[in-house]
Amino acid sequence: MLRCIAWNGLQAVEFAKGDYAALLVPSVGGNLVRLANTRLGAEILRTPEPDEIETFRSRPQVFGLPLLFPPNRIEDGRYTFEGRTYQYPITIEKEHNYHHGILKGEPFAVSKARETEDEVMVECRYYSNRGNDAVYRDFPHEFKCKIIYRLTAEGLEQEVCFTNRSQERMPVGVGFHTPMRIPFAGGTAGDYAMRVAVGEQVELSDRNLPTGRTLPLTEQFARLCEDGLQVTGCEPIEAGFTLREIEVDGKPYRGALVENRRTGVRTFYEVDDKTCYWTLWNNGGKEPYCCPEPQSWITNAPNAADPVAAGFRAIAPGETFSMKFRLYAR
Repeated sequence: MLRCIAWNGLQAVEFAKGDYAALLVPSVGGNLVRLANTRLGAEILRTPEPDEIETFRSRPQVFGLPLLFPPNRIEDGRYTFEGRTYQYPITIEKEHNYHHGILKGEPFAVSKARETEDEVMVECRYYSNRGNDAVYRDFPHEFKCKIIYRLTAEGLEQEVCFTNRSQERMPVGVGFHTPMRIPFAGGTAGDYAMRVAVGEQVELSDRNLPTGRTLPLTEQFARLCEDGLQVTGCEPIEAGFTLREIEVDGKPYRGALVENRRTGVRTFYEVDDKTCYWTLWNNGGKEPYCCPEPQSWITNAPNAADPVAAGFRAIAPGETFSMKFRLYAR
């Protein structure tokens, strides 16, 4: 099934394959706001309720699959690369930082949509150029961003691609602020635990910026890569981590998962080898979601003592950078 629908005053694309149902809102960051396994009754992502649509418009980062470009925070909203200074607005006054990127609320357009026997594919595109003042003003590069969603009976594959259409090398840092819904299929917060492929904890300053030091995992956070940690209905969590594969079902696993320990049903969020860092955030701990945020670079990487070691990268004119993710339940 693949169709365009009106959804709470917005145009959306609804599609399904096998046991999976999805809902995409192109006009707000190309955000896939719903993914569910209907057979298991598992709502994998936090979807806006009808009375949350204005919140979704103003804070799209707490629903669905919101794209962060660049991810997380930039100190003082500024960095310099190859003689050019990039200046973003200050969005967190108390920290004097910029955060959450320039594309999460921008209008994408559906450029391709098709259904075959095996999959539904929907592609969204955004073009930045001198005419797009909201983006080009703060990030003066022409580029194309393409997000491809492929839904099969095995779940969702998401690919995001950035192509540099400017004449200079373009910094590329990508992340997702993905709020995984917990509880996702009934029960209480205490029935659920999250595991994440984390290595070391990245020490953060009082401005939530990396200090340059990494620390061994605390007893609390060691549970993320062992038997799991309760991350909702609990104390606030806001922490950064390096990525290290964990073992799930006897195999190496690179990602996050949430398990209903009462029923055994799990939701999975796999990341590829471009992800080098996580931010874990639960919005105070009392909301029914927690965000394991995959990032291609460490928070504030352009201003790090060694930006390359922090994951900073740039692509040449005409070059494309891409990342892939998978979400499913079983």
